[in-house]
Amino acid sequence: MSEIFGVPVQALMGQLTIGLVNGCFYALLSLGLAVIFGMLNIVNFAHGALYMVGAFFSWMLLNYAGVNYWYSLILAPLGVAAIGVVIERTMLKWLYQLDHLYGLLLTFGLALVTEGVFRHYYGSSGQPYDLPEVFRGPIDLGFMMLPKYRAWVVVASLLVCFATWYVIEKTKLGAYLRAGTENPKLVQAFGINVPLMITLTYAFGVGLAGFAGVMAAPVYLVAPTMGSSIIIVVFAVVVIGGMGSIMGSIVTGLGLGLIEGLTKVYYPEASTTVVFVIMAIVLMVRPAGLFGKEK
Repeated sequence: MSEIFGVPVQALMGQLTIGLVNGCFYALLSLGLAVIFGMLNIVNFAHGALYMVGAFFSWMLLNYAGVNYWYSLILAPLGVAAIGVVIERTMLKWLYQLDHLYGLLLTFGLALVTEGVFRHYYGSSGQPYDLPEVFRGPIDLGFMMLPKYRAWVVVASLLVCFATWYVIEKTKLGAYLRAGTENPKLVQAFGINVPLMITLTYAFGVGLAGFAGVMAAPVYLVAPTMGSSIIIVVFAVVVIGGMGSIMGSIVTGLGLGLIEGLTKVYYPEASTTVVFVIMAIVLMVRPAGLFGKEK
């Protein structure tokens, strides 16, 4: 069997595949954070908890209502988005003119409460989510066997990420969103309902977290702690890419997932810290992040 720097090719490609899948979840979650921060100026620490809620919604739909994975891909993100509407309308709308710290503390508290509620009812051990029949088994690539579901995660995540980037950066709707952030009074003078636009933006951002939760349910155990275990890394991804940068979140999330995979092969001891080492280096060289705009 051929090797690359002393590591069998199949083992290396396997770890890179795992890293790419993790990177897709990083990209989806950091994209939602970037949308919310870029458009609303809120540091949404509840993002990880809402990712977990999306996973639990899909699990409950399957086990309590018999709703399959494909419907869950639509219904669970919509459910999380509805929760986002309630959060934004009842709590966050009062914080937009205040310091970022207030939004961070509020959403951090919401994350703790949400995780505590699910931990109370479902425990901490986690629940398995059965793979859809169509995704069972691997795809033979010749040099490795790629699980069908992991291939689907990569394809679906990339489609959602780049569709979101296109809408925000290249369409009239995205222009309205960006203008509403910079000068809401001017945009409202043109007859656009800015408060509704802000609410829907937050709902869409957390809906992305819910979508990522549904995608993650068959890969990881559906557990109350699944959000808290990933959100710190996702925040590091957002900081490295640049706070509020859509493309920065996508590229950085995917890239750091692959770097994590490589690190697990060649230096496993550093695999849990490599993201934060990269973050420290980037902040020293470019404080606004790789894709952020210097003020």
